[in-house]
Amino acid sequence: MPDVFVNYRTGDEESAATMIARELARRFGGERIFFASNSIEPGHRFPVELIKAVEECEALLAVIGSRWTEVRDTDGRPALEAEHDWTRREIQTALDRGILVIPVLVGKAARIDRAVLPDDLRELADCQYRRFDHRNADADLTALGDALARLLPELGAVDRDARAARERAEAKSRKQPAQKRGHTRMRTRDVEQRVRGGIGNLNGDLSGTFVNEPQGPVNTGRGHQYNAPHFQGDNTGVQFTAGDNSGTVHQRFERERRRSDDGR
Repeated sequence: MPDVFVNYRTGDEESAATMIARELARRFGGERIFFASNSIEPGHRFPVELIKAVEECEALLAVIGSRWTEVRDTDGRPALEAEHDWTRREIQTALDRGILVIPVLVGKAARIDRAVLPDDLRELADCQYRRFDHRNADADLTALGDALARLLPELGAVDRDARAARERAEAKSRKQPAQKRGHTRMRTRDVEQRVRGGIGNLNGDLSGTFVNEPQGPVNTGRGHQYNAPHFQGDNTGVQFTAGDNSGTVHQRFERERRRSDDGR
């Protein structure tokens, strides 16, 4: 049973009606969108199928272009005035049954004037409309689909675009904690490498800066400074720096030959 019936007039914006029906079928499923050229099986009686589909639908989209009131039938009269005109009959059936009717004005089509409508269609002029422009097709189709999903809960429940959006949001939510964990690991590894290579920050109970194997005086700013001694060669000129930076203590260790004559 279709939820949405796409109504249009032959000779007026069939291409727009086709685009609308195709997009809605993609988003909500083809079985939920009635479009005569696609939905009526070969050999079936179209008068019966059309009326049945209108009576069973939840909403009818009346696709209206600039020539909608001007198209004429085979005898030269305006098609809209003919009682057997199927575009007119479909809309009339939907209005009589209290079905939601949404005019879709295509391009520069103006809102329908009540004065040009037959008596049984004049209520159409009072229905709030949507616009569709080929130059803004993607945004207009999305807005139309969003409106139908909101107005018809059954369509909203099978909305493929809404489901895809939820899945993307969930995937992003799962990805963020993993990225944070990876960032934390990278920072920890970076600190370890910097400490091994020469300088690093110490956190936790020991707050300050660790300087590994200094080659000369080092000023690291505020906080305690913990310097690991490095002894190499004859140990001449090696320094061990301790304390805070406001009063750094330098201790030099120099190897001197013990002299027996001075008591050392």
